[in-house]
Amino acid sequence: MSNDTFSIDDALVRKLAGLLDETRLTEIEYAWGEHRIRVTRQPGLVQAAVGAAPVAAAAAVAAAPAAIEDLSKHPGAVTSPMVGTAYLSPQPGAPVFVRVGDTVSVGQPLLIVEAMKVMNQIRSTKAGRIARILVEDTAPVEFGQVLVILE
Repeated sequence: MSNDTFSIDDALVRKLAGLLDETRLTEIEYAWGEHRIRVTRQPGLVQAAVGAAPVAAAAAVAAAPAAIEDLSKHPGAVTSPMVGTAYLSPQPGAPVFVRVGDTVSVGQPLLIVEAMKVMNQIRSTKAGRIARILVEDTAPVEFGQVLVILE
C-alpha cells in the first residue's frame, strides 16, 4: 500500500470495533507505517479516524532525555503495571497516600492507577523512603512508567 493510495479496510475497522466490545475499552488505535486508524466509542456512536502518524511525536520520543531511562533502572523504581490514570489520594479531597520524605513499609499503598473503571492500588515493593513522586494527580500513565522512586 503506497502513501498515495489509501483505502479503509472495512474488516480491520470491524475487528477493532469488536475488540472494543470484548474488552469494554472506549478507544483503540492501530498504526502501520505512516498510517493510523483509531476507533472510538461514545454513547451510541462508533467512529473511525484515519490519518498520517505525526512524525514530530516519534522525534520527541527519540530525543527523550537519558535521565528518564536511568530512572527505570533505579532499584527503588515503582512502575505502573498498566495503562490508566494515576490518583495520589484514595478519593477526591482526601490526603495523599504518601509524600516525598515519607517512610513506607512493604505493601503500603503509594497511589492508585485506574484502568477500565477499576481502582488498582499500587503498593510499595520494599521498605524505604519516598525519594521522588514522578506523576501528578489525575495524570495518564503508561505501562512500565516509573511512578515513584524509593530509597
